[in-house]
Amino acid sequence: MGDDALTALLRPLWLIDIFHSVWEAGGAWGVKGHEDSCAIMHHMVRGSCVITFEDDSEPVDLYEGDLAIFPHGTAHSFSAGRGAHTTPLSALVPNVSPGESGLVRVGTPPYGTRMLCASLRYSPLTEPGLYGELPRIIVLRRSMLEGEPLLMSTLGALPSEIGRTAPGARLVALRAFETVFVLSLRVALEQLTEQSPALRVLRHQGISKALMAIHGSYAEPWTVETLARKAGMSRSAFSHQFKELVGETPMRHLTARRLQEAKRLLSDTPMAQHEIAQRVGYRSQVGFHQAFRKEFDTTPGTFRSEREVERVDETP
Repeated sequence: MGDDALTALLRPLWLIDIFHSVWEAGGAWGVKGHEDSCAIMHHMVRGSCVITFEDDSEPVDLYEGDLAIFPHGTAHSFSAGRGAHTTPLSALVPNVSPGESGLVRVGTPPYGTRMLCASLRYSPLTEPGLYGELPRIIVLRRSMLEGEPLLMSTLGALPSEIGRTAPGARLVALRAFETVFVLSLRVALEQLTEQSPALRVLRHQGISKALMAIHGSYAEPWTVETLARKAGMSRSAFSHQFKELVGETPMRHLTARRLQEAKRLLSDTPMAQHEIAQRVGYRSQVGFHQAFRKEFDTTPGTFRSEREVERVDETP
């Protein structure tokens, strides 16, 4: 089942470019990252660091050999320890272009910490689908990685490979990092489901099938009964298990998915509102209008107008 869920997660994604770098750090160092529309990876080659988020969640410690994945590019800081002063990432790595690589040093020598970092940029035209269910951070400990020969060998070869200028070097680096990313998600689905509710949902044989249907075919006239049949479960068992694992009812999740897509279409396309309503699964424009207003406390027309004004303001 893990392979099925993984295939569904990654099918819509199209990796188009990558920035990768080797970091060396020493002393009381700290780096403050920013929100980004890409997947981020940190591999601790030597030493350790602490990951913190902008909210009050518990910091995450990374040790030598660990690998951290941020599927959604969630803003975070990484530093020598809790409470360390941080420098904005943009000040350390200014004007980064896709496909570039390099060595970045932070803090003071001796540089006892060494990290391999990468930002994997997927096509902005891609609809994330089930991928959006992944948690904001996935941590694979060294002990987990050591049981994955292909993942370990690819990680081990990356530092020397990314510095090469041989023909096709950029493409090789792109595919190698993508291989690490895919293998890491497979390990997460196999070994971390008890630690992460989001991964446990994707691993569940029946509920994951329903989620694939909701995310991949949200315009279909789904009901609790038809989703339960898709999951191969009874209606009552499906409803109970779905709410327990996902945190909301199947129909609420379907509504949120439809309106998320409607919001994107209103923002990025000139498609008429009645066409958008039909595209996302509403048979009535009135029903779509009411659902959108209830979800976002504004009408589809007002939302589109405000986005158009924002785009004009952002134009240099």
